[in-house]
Amino acid sequence: MEKNEYIIGGAVIAIVLIFAVLMAYGLGPQEVKLTAADNGSEIELKKGQTLAITLEANPTTGYTWEIAELGERVLRQVGEIEFEPESELIGAGGVQIIRFEVVNAGQATLKLVYHRPWETDVEPLRTFSIQVVVS
Repeated sequence: MEKNEYIIGGAVIAIVLIFAVLMAYGLGPQEVKLTAADNGSEIELKKGQTLAITLEANPTTGYTWEIAELGERVLRQVGEIEFEPESELIGAGGVQIIRFEVVNAGQATLKLVYHRPWETDVEPLRTFSIQVVVS
C-alpha cells in the first residue's frame, strides 16, 4: 500500500468513529423524518432538532395538509409547506413536507388535517397526529 492509501483509510476510520460517538451521545441526526406510518405514535426529540413530516398529497384537487393543533411552546413551524410532485405531469400527486423546529422541552400534540380549507363543515379526508416529548 502507498502512503496516501494509509492516510485515506485512517481518515475514513476516524470519521466512522466520530459518527459512532456522536450517535451514542444523542448528537445524531438533527432532522427527524416521519411519514404516515408514524401516525398515532409518540416521538422523543431534543431541543434544536428539526422534525420533518412527509405525507402524500395532491394540492391540484384542492386538498392540502394544514396544522390543526400545535404546541407552540414546544414546536415552531419552519418555512412554508413544500410540495414535491411524483412526476412532471400536470395534476400529478406527490408529497407535502412540513418542518418544525424543536424550541423548548415539554410535551405537545401535533395534529395535521388533509382537507379543502374552504370546506368548513366537512370532516378532513385524513388526519395525522403524534405526541411529541422534548427533553
